[in-house]
Amino acid sequence: MNQRDLITRRRILQAAALLPASRLLGAAAESPWEWRAYSADAASSCYSPLEEIRRDTVEHLEVAWEIETLPKGNRPQGTLQCNPIVVDGVMYVSGHGLHTHAIEAHTGKLLWSNRGFDTGRRRTRASGTSRGVTYWKDGSDERIFAPVREHLFAINAKTGKLIEGFGTDGAVDMNADLGRDLVDETVVSPTPAVVFEDLLITTSKPGEGPREAAPGHIRAYDCRSGKLRWIFHTIPHPGEFGYETWSKDSWKTAGGANCWGGMSLDPDRGLVFLSTGSPTFDFWGGDRIGENLFGNCILCLNAATGERVWHYQTVHHDLFDYDLGCAPNLITVMHKGESRDALAQVSKTGWVYLLDRETGEPLYPIEERRVPQSTVPGEESWPTQPFVTEPPPFGRQYFGPDDIANLSPESNEYLVKERLADVVFAHMFTPPILDKEVVAFPGYHGGAIWGGASWIQESGVLFVNHNEVPWSLKLVRAAEDAGYPFDHTGYLRPEDKEGYPAVKPPWGRISAIDLNSRRILWQVPLGEYEELTAKGVAPTGTYNRGGNIATAGGLLFSAAAEDGVFRAFDQKQGTVLWSHALGGVGLATPSTYEADGRQFVVIASSPRSTAKGSGPKAGFTAFALPR
Repeated sequence: MNQRDLITRRRILQAAALLPASRLLGAAAESPWEWRAYSADAASSCYSPLEEIRRDTVEHLEVAWEIETLPKGNRPQGTLQCNPIVVDGVMYVSGHGLHTHAIEAHTGKLLWSNRGFDTGRRRTRASGTSRGVTYWKDGSDERIFAPVREHLFAINAKTGKLIEGFGTDGAVDMNADLGRDLVDETVVSPTPAVVFEDLLITTSKPGEGPREAAPGHIRAYDCRSGKLRWIFHTIPHPGEFGYETWSKDSWKTAGGANCWGGMSLDPDRGLVFLSTGSPTFDFWGGDRIGENLFGNCILCLNAATGERVWHYQTVHHDLFDYDLGCAPNLITVMHKGESRDALAQVSKTGWVYLLDRETGEPLYPIEERRVPQSTVPGEESWPTQPFVTEPPPFGRQYFGPDDIANLSPESNEYLVKERLADVVFAHMFTPPILDKEVVAFPGYHGGAIWGGASWIQESGVLFVNHNEVPWSLKLVRAAEDAGYPFDHTGYLRPEDKEGYPAVKPPWGRISAIDLNSRRILWQVPLGEYEELTAKGVAPTGTYNRGGNIATAGGLLFSAAAEDGVFRAFDQKQGTVLWSHALGGVGLATPSTYEADGRQFVVIASSPRSTAKGSGPKAGFTAFALPR
């Protein structure tokens, strides 16, 4: 099949995916539409063609089933950030303690649980994060690949038993096969892998502090045996492309430059797309002089071999913790009057990077502009950074004295005269300053983080949750025996005495962006503080984690706000059409699917005192329309 035939076939499939669910499914109840991959599909669209739940029916949504994964008497460990997948009527999730569960998708009945102890392989440090699992099938062989901290488990999808022939006793140790020996460093794997043919392509998350950290290399394993098939060094080794963008021998000691938010796949082209975070230490890079490829990059790799096809770096020599924290959306847009296969990468800085999918070239100008330079001894910050010109930023990019919150005279006086009196209000890309607290805005967790964005091909609209909360940090000299020159005083969020962010609201929003016209269509707050609303303050939005999903029913679903409320928004205007108070907070991306002839929407919840509803504290709640 030639390239033109491949493109034609792909566009036919894309068109089919946009058909109403009634036409897509027809009378074949045995072929329901299911959420079979993290973020819905290989393209990371976070979109479903189901439309039983619509603008005019969503108000009738009710709890269909609930399941609690936190055993009675157990203390919560970590948060549930799982995006459930559904395959052949079975839902697969990562629950409390990072245990893997199979659930009957239309009833919530627990089918099996895997705690990783089946073969005597006791997992270390079971608390932590898993955003979900990966499904793979070859004939009668059906497997669930579950990332559990430093291990990647292969589980029989039917029985829940570990597959002993995979790796060692059913698991691959992610700290092995990194191309260098680790001493005190370690990596974990919080985000599901992607499958290309019989390859399991994985990512990892090392440490971020000033201590030595592991590299964030991308690796592919054999789905059957767990053997390493290829590795891409995100911190290049001698002789590899990008090696000269680091200090000599950085590959032996430097860490980070990892993908921790997921990947997207174009199976027809055989390309995998991912985005990477900053090298470590996040706030001082005197031991990694240079641009530091492939940190802070949108990367395109040959999925079969791991070879670099192209890259685009969004931050040079990052000193700001401006990771790219989510997978790019694979999209098709109109560009100069023609249809163009592209990708859209949302970012912490509040920009959407629009790049050609095959070449990585920006569709619209991205300008290198001069930025403030570091005054910290030994540092050589990069003189310029890329600034996106279109579309406009979806979040604010500066916090100054005129932007200090004024919720009350007392709150404003405290912020102006005490909390913010000695901070440095800095423009974006201002490096840390020794012994001075520098405010970062966008903050270290905003605009967009690992929840990513949803995309509707038919309308050309991207929907993104994002934060507008300031963070701050003070760089200080490390102790003499620390083994590294600089440390920091911790990740701070400047707040008033009541704990509200120091900047004028909104503090969390959803934005709708037309990527064909490069216009922001609407922006609305995501979440609220009821006590402020009761005082007459308009809904402020809250700090949020987790994404939103879009459906053919004209809806967006999101539960990412700190108030523990699951909401359905109108795609056209952003108005809230339905809400439900959860028993925990929904720091996850929901999923939707069809089972037993009904459309369901499911969300994970995590324990939090701010949650005011009923239902599982650390589990899953599914909603459907009444029969």
